[in-house]
Amino acid sequence: MAKGEGLPGGYPPLAGSDHLSKDQDKSISIILKGQNEEITVNGTKYSVPMAAMNSLSDQQVADVLNYIGNSWGNQFNTVTPAQVKSKRN
Repeated sequence: MAKGEGLPGGYPPLAGSDHLSKDQDKSISIILKGQNEEITVNGTKYSVPMAAMNSLSDQQVADVLNYIGNSWGNQFNTVTPAQVKSKRN
């Protein structure tokens, strides 16, 4: 959704997401490899799979995570293309 709030019962929020802020490497891996497991975000469980987006360049993945990490009140650490590259195996 436009304000990063997700879709209740369907897609988890990006705004204020405790799941994304926990582990930067995991967030990179989710974008590159997708995710099929149930996750808990801000106390709510979600089980909608996310497709891998490994066709994005290292720079594009870093840009996506940096946008999310600096939007909707989030304040995550900066992701570099080198970090993304290290997770592409």
